Amino acid sequence: MAQHNRIDSLRPDAPELAERGRHAVGVRTLELVDRDRADILAGGDATQDRVLTVELWYPADADPAAETTYENVMLRDGVTRVNLTGRATRDAAPAAASGLYPLVVVSHGFPGNRFLLSHFGENLASKGYVVAAVDHFESTYDNQLGFASTLANRAPDQLFVLDAMSRLDGELAGLVDADNSAIIGYSMGGYGALISAGAGTSAGAGEAGFAPPETFAGITAGSDAYTELADPRLKAVIAIGPWGRQNNLWDADGLAGIEIPVLFMAGSRDEVSNYQAGIRLLFEEAVNADRYLLTFAEAGHNAAAPIPAPAESYGLGDGGPFEHYADFVWANEKMNNVAQHFATAFLDLHLKGQVDSARYLTITEGQPWPGFGERNARGLTLEHLPAEK
Repeated sequence: MAQHNRIDSLRPDAPELAERGRHAVGVRTLELVDRDRADILAGGDATQDRVLTVELWYPADADPAAETTYENVMLRDGVTRVNLTGRATRDAAPAAASGLYPLVVVSHGFPGNRFLLSHFGENLASKGYVVAAVDHFESTYDNQLGFASTLANRAPDQLFVLDAMSRLDGELAGLVDADNSAIIGYSMGGYGALISAGAGTSAGAGEAGFAPPETFAGITAGSDAYTELADPRLKAVIAIGPWGRQNNLWDADGLAGIEIPVLFMAGSRDEVSNYQAGIRLLFEEAVNADRYLLTFAEAGHNAAAPIPAPAESYGLGDGGPFEHYADFVWANEKMNNVAQHFATAFLDLHLKGQVDSARYLTITEGQPWPGFGERNARGLTLEHLPAEK
């Protein structure tokens, strides 16, 4: 097996649910166009056709051991292109006569691309999910434009992709159960996921200095535009290192609008989203959601989400692309496996109704963690707060 820039690593100490599932995995690249979306950067009444490239992983009729190369993937520097290796079959036929599969939309940070969290794509598809990872226009490594676009468009992009997946045709028709959908979002993707889940931004978000007030017109809590954005097919979200609360882009009233389950993942030393004043506050203030907070002790902002740093990033200097992927304490493979384990339990419970999966989310002090080896949960904490409503 080739070992170069693998996205599917499984460590010997991986928790139980990190293992791949029984399905072979297919992968396709789709181009979606949202016609006449407001052009935030142009301002005024300007619109644009917003093009979103999506990498789609799905259960397939294929060889489960088949490998694929994801070619010419851009690195964080916006210049270097690399190849990634995984286990999937390009353009494979969907698994025959298997019914509909729940949908997971994967949303990267600013900047990022659709491969930054690709370990979730193959892993969850092998377990009976369709996974759509998005290149967010104006927010990728080689198309990194005004931050206002990311702030305004992240949640609308996520929900547009959800809707587009419900309307797939041709060979992919009848593949997706969009009525049972989730979003996995990292950093700015996590920001968008919480907005998509019901947490409209605060009335004062435009005063934070990141973008003009009109940037938030479509996503402000209580506004007609935000009410129209909601999609009841979204049943759960996983927010990894979500950005924004530390800068008061939300308030407690807005966060109370989340009424679907949320799994937060974070490093306790997150230097970008701020663990105490940002992520933990989100966890505490989302009072009407059944929510969890998985914390990696001493990890920074790169906890859980990014794939292992591609080998080509190693020689590009101190502070270079390597640091965009890697953590200074934890190994990416370890964090990825832990994230895959908990994402599987959480999504199986809330999208597939597999109530037995709740046991993996139930931690008893002094007892081994379900699915972990005796020492393999060291450095992790998992907290749970039930919905108050």
